[in-house]
Amino acid sequence: MKKTLRVGLIQMDVEFASPDLNYTRAEEQVRTAAAEGAQIICLPETWNTGFFPKEDLKKLADKEGERTKALMSRLATELNVHIVAGSVSNLKGDEVYNTCYVFDRSGECVCEYDKTHPFTPAGEEKFFALGTHDSIFELDGLKCGVVICYDIRFCELVRSLALKGAEMLFVPAQWADERITHLDVLNRARAIENQMFVACANSCGKGGKTQFGGHSVLITPWGDIVAQAGTSEAILTADADLSVIQDIRSSINVFRDRRPDLYFQGC
Repeated sequence: MKKTLRVGLIQMDVEFASPDLNYTRAEEQVRTAAAEGAQIICLPETWNTGFFPKEDLKKLADKEGERTKALMSRLATELNVHIVAGSVSNLKGDEVYNTCYVFDRSGECVCEYDKTHPFTPAGEEKFFALGTHDSIFELDGLKCGVVICYDIRFCELVRSLALKGAEMLFVPAQWADERITHLDVLNRARAIENQMFVACANSCGKGGKTQFGGHSVLITPWGDIVAQAGTSEAILTADADLSVIQDIRSSINVFRDRRPDLYFQGC
């Protein structure tokens, strides 16, 4: 039986180092996505601070995720939607993490994931602590996973989520325009090789000296693009036909045909 789920992707022009403004805008855009019928809404990476202010990061970060959790839990309950709350710069103890929180329709936080692969070309590892676990959660019975931006380059991480049953992958990002082709190809590759939906919410606009590339997208397990945004601020809503997951996994069963005994010999 066909089951359709409407996904909302918020392609936000994040204001660099301006949390108050960004929380206000994020709320407005979540409300707009819900009004357009989105049942699951995803925001981009570090939408509270931008990626990433090296001065005063600890001061700008959300302490223990309290502000993010209060806002997104309330919106999820009020609007009756699931929210993959992108990621935020999040101060836990004395260290800042790049954290994604996920909220179900009741407002419960069903997943907390800290980015596991820091973007070393920008020195992210010098300012953000590393996550220590992956993510798997359910929304309306759909098994989902989340990775954050640079994480998408690491196929082993995404495959591990697929092997745990993930059927839809959310990718909050602040991906630079100069490498936007990489994001397009990687999202599509992860969808095809893991036979899952990929929903990527990238930012746009300029943060510091970096221009971000947009191209937020919903991709089917067959690698087809359902909908894709351009390079300016947008709220992308599109329907995912979940019946295609079983179709492709039964007709081209890559999970059955894997040979993991061969893959890491000599590595």
